[in-house]
Amino acid sequence: MHQLNLGMIGGGTVGSGVFHAWQKNGELLAARLGVALHFRKIAVQSLKKSRAYPLPAKLLTTDWRDVVNDPEIQLVIELVGGTNLAKTMVLAAFAQGKSVVTANKALLSAHGPELFAAATKAGVNLYFEASVCGGIPIIKSLREGFVANQFSAIYGIVNGTCNYILSRMKTEGADFANVLADAQQHGYAETPPDLDIDGHDAAHKTGILASLAHGFWVDHRQIHTEGIREVSQLDMEFAAKLGYTIKLLGIVKQIAGKKSGVQVSVYPTLIPNTHVLASVNGVFNACFVRGDIVGDTLFYGRGAGKDATASAVWSDIGDAALDLKNATKVRVAPFIAHAKKHNRVMPMDEIVSRYYVRFSVADKPGVIAKIAAIFAAANIGISSVFQPESQSVASVPLILMIHDAPNAAMRRALAKIAKLSVVKNQPVMFRVENFD
Repeated sequence: MHQLNLGMIGGGTVGSGVFHAWQKNGELLAARLGVALHFRKIAVQSLKKSRAYPLPAKLLTTDWRDVVNDPEIQLVIELVGGTNLAKTMVLAAFAQGKSVVTANKALLSAHGPELFAAATKAGVNLYFEASVCGGIPIIKSLREGFVANQFSAIYGIVNGTCNYILSRMKTEGADFANVLADAQQHGYAETPPDLDIDGHDAAHKTGILASLAHGFWVDHRQIHTEGIREVSQLDMEFAAKLGYTIKLLGIVKQIAGKKSGVQVSVYPTLIPNTHVLASVNGVFNACFVRGDIVGDTLFYGRGAGKDATASAVWSDIGDAALDLKNATKVRVAPFIAHAKKHNRVMPMDEIVSRYYVRFSVADKPGVIAKIAAIFAAANIGISSVFQPESQSVASVPLILMIHDAPNAAMRRALAKIAKLSVVKNQPVMFRVENFD
């Protein structure tokens, strides 16, 4: 039986989970792959740090170079996170002629093209199934399972922290700040939580999905990104009365027409309660993929955590083991640029959506007429109006559902409405997705 020697950089939550999975199912992996897998070294920050699963002291080192430079190690697993040092580690492994498995979405988002080019030049590979949606095999599905498809739309609930917060806000009627604090206490949210709740983690993952689906690498700086800080318990309540659930969605949508391109965006979205994504709750992730041949498909599962992510890492290790066993180091290239059209990320101002808008307005006649006049002048139609009774004498909530309108027109109209004396606070706006 062939043997593959592994070196791992990072022994934290995911790294210890990867090692634990090997301890549990190493013999099964060897039987399925025809390759015996063996850990030679694991680089960690601290030898004394407590871990989710224990690591043998004899394998540990505090110098990542001990892993990369070991001539007996054939495959490097990078699980340290971040971008700068991780990039140095990966490039160093390539220089030694070693392929790399990574779960680092931030690294790929920031330096993907450079790393893919370096891997190609070195004749090695970069595997990254675990970079998006943890244990859900979405990368492999887009690259291999759906290779014959063009993708008109991908919708992803790709951040478990945000989904956990929004799910509890809906089911418990709790406010954002209290649920966030509780999520941090239970380890579902980092401190500080900005990367998750401001949408950046979801943007990294959505950009990777968009790149694979449409054949040109999406610069993360082009992704319109909004987080969930502005979602209130009040919005959850009103959305529910209107038949919707609010989720943070990563959206990759092919747009045809005179100004064609691909929408790549992350923002809180009202989803019809009848759609399957509305029922994805807690820390779970889901990706809804629409292919022109396969039709609609749904991928659902745990998007983070030591075991779910470890499962995806082992998927890549398995691919690498077979590649090396059969002397085909690059059986499936990590990314191949192939876009011939729709090869630009559309600016958000060009995107057409439906909208939910909540105003806080003075409780007197003529308010709706003034707001409607501004929308009418911008050629924006109102589909429905909802104004619940309020005990406040100073202001009352006013909710409008808006027909399809370009983001630029909507943005300008709301800026004018915000200046009206009858409007007491900045309008709150979320987009509505019907998955047509």
